[in-house]
Amino acid sequence: SPRSPSNGSSRTLSAREMYLFDTGGQYLDGTTDITRTVHWGEPTPLQKEAYTRVLMGSIDLSRLIFPSNTAGGTVESFACRALWDVGLNYGHGTGHGIGNFLSVHEWPVGFQSNNVPLEAGMFTSIEPGYYQDGEFGIRIEDVALVVEAQTEEPFLTFEVVSLVPYDRNLIDLSLLSPEQIRYLNSYYERIRVQVGPELQRQQLEEAYAWLQESTKP
Repeated sequence: SPRSPSNGSSRTLSAREMYLFDTGGQYLDGTTDITRTVHWGEPTPLQKEAYTRVLMGSIDLSRLIFPSNTAGGTVESFACRALWDVGLNYGHGTGHGIGNFLSVHEWPVGFQSNNVPLEAGMFTSIEPGYYQDGEFGIRIEDVALVVEAQTEEPFLTFEVVSLVPYDRNLIDLSLLSPEQIRYLNSYYERIRVQVGPELQRQQLEEAYAWLQESTKP
């Protein structure tokens, strides 16, 4: 198939550029669709700022509290705002429903105008990005569960169920608000508590050390 790697299309990874990994699998208890972007060298100021603003959008939408039966299209702009602030944008949907033993992209959940309103129990991706043709691409994609918020009236929020650290090398902390940093720290704590013991159980010491380093406050 055209998607298979070949010696003709393969190229060597280097520490001088960004990499976008769109990963996923279908398991007995669910489907994963997780994208991370990394840079193993010295990112440019634009790369770092664009990545940080994509992350800010991801956090802002993930921690949003909104009324029940809100349409996804109503809240989508929260994922874009940090990019819009400096005149940047992305040209794809902010997220799609995720099936269990069905489609990775599953209708009718999502953030477009023709998707159904969000309800507790739905799984959606949250995936803002930024792309510069011929230069680099950034996307951060998490799977999120729509859950009831801890509010007096029945409101909703998201619980991110993907437990994968973001690339510290690309985050400009000076752009983040105290609330965004608090969100990141509590997310990292969840990753440590839920993934760390499993890596130890499997005796994956190198992966465990990487996880500890990648989830430092």
